[in-house]
Amino acid sequence: MKPTVLFVCVHNAGRSQMAAGYLRHLAGDRVEVLSAGSQPADTVNPAAVAAMAEEGIDLATARPRVLTDDAVRVADVVVTMGCGDACPFFPGTRYEDWVLEDPAGQGLEAVRPIRDEIRGRVEALLVSLGVTG
Repeated sequence: MKPTVLFVCVHNAGRSQMAAGYLRHLAGDRVEVLSAGSQPADTVNPAAVAAMAEEGIDLATARPRVLTDDAVRVADVVVTMGCGDACPFFPGTRYEDWVLEDPAGQGLEAVRPIRDEIRGRVEALLVSLGVTG
């Protein structure tokens, strides 16, 4: 059975979208990938879209989604990124909190190192899930 990973940040417009993009790219169909925000923005951060495009990952059609209890309930792993108390907690679910700089309002030069840190964390997450190669 393939694991489900949910990435959550406040606006679901930057960090969580980049993490979801990397996980889909690196894991393919071996992991179910979800992302959401406690207060979703209208669109994905253009600098995040541009930074991921440099990696060959297209976020141009991605749309921020609202965080629901159901999304958390079906997830095996919930990765929060500055979501705070707005994230529901369900016993038996694995939670990780990734402290990452918020790319909101920043240009491409500032977003690239955030993107690169996210990639490293996603790669480590894949190893911890036993999803390799």
